[in-house]
Amino acid sequence: MSRAFIASVGLRGPGLAGWAQGAAVLRGDIARSETSTEIPMTTLLAPNERRRAGLVTRLALAVAEEAMTNAGLPLNAARGVFGSANGDAPVVLNLLEALAEPGRPLSPTQFHNSVHNAVAGYWSIAADSGQPITCLGGYDATFGVALLKSVCEVAAEQVPVLLCLYDVPLPWPLALPVPNAESFAVGFVLLPERPEHCLGTVTLGYAAEPAGFENAAPRGPGLAAMARANPAALSLRLLEALATGQPDRFALPMLDGRVTVAVEP
Repeated sequence: MSRAFIASVGLRGPGLAGWAQGAAVLRGDIARSETSTEIPMTTLLAPNERRRAGLVTRLALAVAEEAMTNAGLPLNAARGVFGSANGDAPVVLNLLEALAEPGRPLSPTQFHNSVHNAVAGYWSIAADSGQPITCLGGYDATFGVALLKSVCEVAAEQVPVLLCLYDVPLPWPLALPVPNAESFAVGFVLLPERPEHCLGTVTLGYAAEPAGFENAAPRGPGLAAMARANPAALSLRLLEALATGQPDRFALPMLDGRVTVAVEP
């Protein structure tokens, strides 16, 4: 079993505009609006990098910055684990379409944005950070894989870790097997020791039997559909526990096994 303390959260999703407002929605204090995910333009990057940064990068940087700021840490004070099931799929589709055209007019900017660790590179530049970052993709198991990696790194190395998860809608025809209607991203700052202001603890284990969506589905009205449609939104069950202050236990799919999660807000 491995344990970490959750110092802070950053959040962006449909009707979820930051952790303070999103936590109120998850507690049921206010109704969640039907608005699409608001993705601000980052001010952390210089103009040249800002022009090259796409939707996926802006989404991830928004929650990463919010989480680090809410933790009261410098942006370059934590290692990173960045997880995305699909990466920048709109950019990948643009490249595939370019390959089908005469002359194959590939854009160098589009190409470097298509790489799965491109977002982590932008964060390193934005945060002026030389910290190591692990980039993961595990399809619907991405949250389980990334959470396990993050908590184990905190426990083993005794260092702060920024866990950042993000996914945007897949464009047609890539969306045919996996519909994803909304963008969603979440950031957690995980620490080896309890900070003065702590949202809770998370303790993880691993079991060799598979877990289905029902083992990790959020409980709030409308949230299960969001979690089913966007792999990053599978984090909503954990976010519910932190927002409501209610302990919880659930299991996340991890390929052919499961990550068991115990949350103590």
